[in-house]
Amino acid sequence: MLALYDGLFRFLNGAKACFENQQAPRGRELVGKAHAIISELMLALDHAASPDLCANLAAVYDFSLARLSDANRTATPQPIAEVLRALTPLREAWALAVPKAIAEASAKKGG
Repeated sequence: MLALYDGLFRFLNGAKACFENQQAPRGRELVGKAHAIISELMLALDHAASPDLCANLAAVYDFSLARLSDANRTATPQPIAEVLRALTPLREAWALAVPKAIAEASAKKGG
């Protein structure tokens, strides 16, 4: 999961830089890749397991997809900056959760 977010942020930052430097075709390509990752994250939500969490994540992902569509249409960096601000807390949470989950799994195997 962390690798997905890392790739997503790489594409978002790249697209933002492209739009800032009037490289719209490459920026749109990178926005498309970011859009695909967010779409996959949305599809992976298990609403039966955690309905409230999934509803909140779906709202963030919906917002992000809409802003990426705006960025693609206008070739401007501002919508991408908004997506980065919205998704940064999620990426930071995964950065904390993944090592913790690995440590807990290792402790269970050893114990």
